[in-house]
Amino acid sequence: MTVQEIVSLVNGTLLCGNIKEDDVVDYCFASDLMSDVLTVRRSDFLLMTGLANVQSIRTAEMSDLRYILLVRGKVPTQEMLDLACENDMVLIQSPFSMFKTAGILYSAGMKGVF
Repeated sequence: MTVQEIVSLVNGTLLCGNIKEDDVVDYCFASDLMSDVLTVRRSDFLLMTGLANVQSIRTAEMSDLRYILLVRGKVPTQEMLDLACENDMVLIQSPFSMFKTAGILYSAGMKGVF
């Protein structure tokens, strides 16, 4: 699924990063527990979280992730935005709950990492 499709499906707003037409993400992991994110053995997934602080960016950085989707309309701190931009990450915000967002993406063909 292209990142542009993801943004459209979840009524998202691009907060940081550049999306290219051929940017594709096929897997997603949804969690507010960053320790759980660190257990995932792949790096080609979209991180869906409601944790809107620097910890989520640091975790994404450690896991070599490029795409982060904030749910529940969470507003990132300026420090979080700056760090995401510095690391060339794509940060998307959705007004939907994590449950609804995951359901939308799953219904559209997104796969879970487990």
